[in-house]
Amino acid sequence: MCSWFQVGSARRVTAQGSPRQHRVSAAAAAAAEMDSTSLEPSLYTVKAVFILDNDGNRLLSKYYDPELYPTMKEQKNFENNVFSKTHKADNEIAFLEGMTIVYKSSIDLFFYVVGSAQENELMLMSVLNCLFDSINHILRKNVERRCLLDNMEGIFLVVDEIIDGGVILESDSQQVLQKVNYRADDNPLTEQSVAQHLTEKLALTTNVLQSAKEQIKWSILK
Repeated sequence: MCSWFQVGSARRVTAQGSPRQHRVSAAAAAAAEMDSTSLEPSLYTVKAVFILDNDGNRLLSKYYDPELYPTMKEQKNFENNVFSKTHKADNEIAFLEGMTIVYKSSIDLFFYVVGSAQENELMLMSVLNCLFDSINHILRKNVERRCLLDNMEGIFLVVDEIIDGGVILESDSQQVLQKVNYRADDNPLTEQSVAQHLTEKLALTTNVLQSAKEQIKWSILK
């Protein structure tokens, strides 16, 4: 049986400028406001994560953009298309349907992380490596379909520790394993451990979003 785990100050300008100056200032303010809103989506790096078997069947999937393949049929069509283009390829990066896709395989499993066409491949690869390394540790290096299915509840917890709503929370597999309370023995998850996990995850997500908003605000004020 496969392993299990527990889971500075602004100066006031008093001089009255020309109408042209006022128009330029208004345009600049509007541009700054537009930039502030356009920066917000950049927090949402990951569009989707999914794991397929060597026949292209879905074992796990999470889509974080509600406008990207909103129906189950569209998602599976996308996954089938991705699998057909990548399962015999030696590359680790693919560009398909306007998406940047990084992937790797192990025995009878294929792991995929999807971002927009403009997304940094290295950022997506860091997520993929973190996901794979975490699962590899949990499954005690038996990264294959049967062990994955035996530990599916824990695998979902790992994914949620790495990504929340498309925002990357963690890219260090050791930190992920600590947060899901990984243990080398075969103790099962308890209601208390799951509740504690969800509470800590909510607090971490709030802190990440607040920190990102502060960074955006100060970058605009500079």
